[in-house]
Amino acid sequence: MADSAVPLTSIDPLEVAKFSALAAEWWDPAGKFAPLHKFNPVRLAFIRAEAAAHFGRDRRGLCPFEGLSLLDIGCGGGLLSEPMARLGFVVTGADASEKNIGTARAHAAQSGLGIDYRATTAEALLAQGLQFDLVLNMEVVEHVADVPGYLAACAALVKPGGLTFVATLNKTLKSLALAKIGAEYVLNWLPRGTHDWNRFIPPPALKRALEEGGLTVLKTQGVSFDPLAWDWCLSSDVDVNYMVVAKR
Repeated sequence: MADSAVPLTSIDPLEVAKFSALAAEWWDPAGKFAPLHKFNPVRLAFIRAEAAAHFGRDRRGLCPFEGLSLLDIGCGGGLLSEPMARLGFVVTGADASEKNIGTARAHAAQSGLGIDYRATTAEALLAQGLQFDLVLNMEVVEHVADVPGYLAACAALVKPGGLTFVATLNKTLKSLALAKIGAEYVLNWLPRGTHDWNRFIPPPALKRALEEGGLTVLKTQGVSFDPLAWDWCLSSDVDVNYMVVAKR
């Protein structure tokens, strides 16, 4: 892998290279990551509400999660790491791409945020004996080469009593039509080749992998795009996008 010295474990070098090539665009709301900027408020609100309930914090507070550690695995340019830091978490952002980490570090410095960004993998962090109160694993699992190994490592990174969020795409004909063909070839929301439908993961398979890692699944939450409002919203529909909350 040209842009990273991290060991190859569950990561897919081609996927890392794909996102490394877009590293400069992470913080451009009108760029290649525009769909994530649009998606971010919904997932941020969901994480904040679920984490506050789990840890007994007031989600309306300015920094409700002070004293808690958070790992954003596959953090990209830091679109989730930065708001989590502002909410009081001590944040570690990890990504296999040196270029993504460079972008994330530069933006955090401009924003005055002290985030510990590392070009590394889940397995490498686990080998260091690290654990976190909360582990974010958002839109990453469909891009790794070894899903069971990756999820096992991520599960082990959650402290006893801790929480994890996993967001990914269901493997259905609906997700093929909307998340792959529609998003990449019809609406041009994403660069062509962003996703491989064969890597999408049904909720039961994800639940089983998390449970094998010693976690208990608390909730499976669908996320849908409302074409009338032209915005994302939480829904009961898990046929395309969904998030899973689990605890140790």
